Amino acid sequence: MLTTLMDGLLCCLTGKSANVVVPIETSEPADGYEFVEVKPGRVLRVRHVIPEREVEEEPSGPGGSVHCKRKITVYRNGQLLIENLGDAVRQELLHAPNGEAEPNCTVEVELGDPPSNPTPNPDPKVDKTGSVVGTGGSGARGAATAPAPTLGLAPDLTQQLRKRRRKPKRTVVIDSERKITSCKGTHADVALFFVHGVGGSLDIWGSQLDFFFRLGYEVIAPDLAGHGASLAPQIAAAYTFYALAEDMRAIFKRYARKRNILIGHSYGVSFCTFLAHEYPDQVHKVVMINGGGPTALEPSLCSIFNLPTCVLHCLSPCLSWSFLKAGFAHQGAKEKQLLKDNNAFNVSSFVLRAMMSGQYWPEGDEVYHAEITVPILLVHGMYDKFVPVEEDQRMAEILLLAFLKIINEGSHMVMMECPESVNTLLHEFFLWEPDSPPKSKPRPEITAKRPETAKTPTASNGGATSESQAKNK
Repeated sequence: MLTTLMDGLLCCLTGKSANVVVPIETSEPADGYEFVEVKPGRVLRVRHVIPEREVEEEPSGPGGSVHCKRKITVYRNGQLLIENLGDAVRQELLHAPNGEAEPNCTVEVELGDPPSNPTPNPDPKVDKTGSVVGTGGSGARGAATAPAPTLGLAPDLTQQLRKRRRKPKRTVVIDSERKITSCKGTHADVALFFVHGVGGSLDIWGSQLDFFFRLGYEVIAPDLAGHGASLAPQIAAAYTFYALAEDMRAIFKRYARKRNILIGHSYGVSFCTFLAHEYPDQVHKVVMINGGGPTALEPSLCSIFNLPTCVLHCLSPCLSWSFLKAGFAHQGAKEKQLLKDNNAFNVSSFVLRAMMSGQYWPEGDEVYHAEITVPILLVHGMYDKFVPVEEDQRMAEILLLAFLKIINEGSHMVMMECPESVNTLLHEFFLWEPDSPPKSKPRPEITAKRPETAKTPTASNGGATSESQAKNK
């Protein structure tokens, strides 16, 4: 403690940042540690491991596909309206109860100030496995609206809602179809990218990297600038969101295969979202662990990280203790050893301050997230004190195809606390693919004299599926 105070005082007197992170010499070069220069003078440490395996090409089966046709409208009063104009997009809505293909329907989700005396919306239900599956409905922060016969809204109330949204500010139309297949470790065209958050390093993924490497997956995990063994530039502009995102773009382009799965934690989720939006044809699936959102990033003006670097350095023991208390469900010797062994929250005060101040990404708003057509698994630790569960529930509503899994025993560092549970969830998601729609059988002719006619199948409620019915499927 005394050494920390002296270093902080020296930092204030000399104007130089203390505790500068520099690259360390890896003692195990055979384990796949590399130093990659993403830009001149900007070097990141990357763990890249290609297992020795008998390469198996992906089967030529049909796989599963999801048709995406959405209309996203932003109104001048701040409301956001998402209309699903094509096939149902959620896994449980891909087929009607009778097994036939669901006809095109429209599901509207309004996120904004609910009208007076709105229809009550039940809280999302969590099953025994701790899973919540988004169905395009609304959670604690929104109000769901649909055609009047579906939710029982009065005609005059529906007209009022339409009137409030009469001036659109921006309209986005998405029409695409994605083929989603199972990604096995023996497939030569599959790569897994792991991205950590503020204060972490690639070492926090140790359990996941070892687990999937043994299963035959190619794994890539970088250290963000100033973290782990990567170089730590002494300029704040090196730690803005855009600078770090370009680093991740360079890493992705260097190691990307035909099908890539991105796994992000906390702040690292934003970079995975960025890559999924920029490279929709190469990103196959995304995993977001305690990422929160989907609001645009903006640094807090009243944060403790706005204090001078020397003051933060003096407070580093308190910050480390606070991170341990808020990042783990339990604060015992095991958790302290996990932080030490995985090199977590071991960054300089300058880097920590610059990282927190550089979290500015106005483009990453709700519309940006709603445009993503990649299947996404949301993993949330129930005891997370940094990211409330309501944020991940909101994210599940905005995303096109998202599945929320809640781990009751975990907190913010859930992949270190509950590695077996996280690894199992991730592996199941990698192997998941939607069911192919059944082929319709040809209808027989009614009589020999009359021409052949075909009847269009309709859903039991006239082509519209309510939110409550979707959840009960």
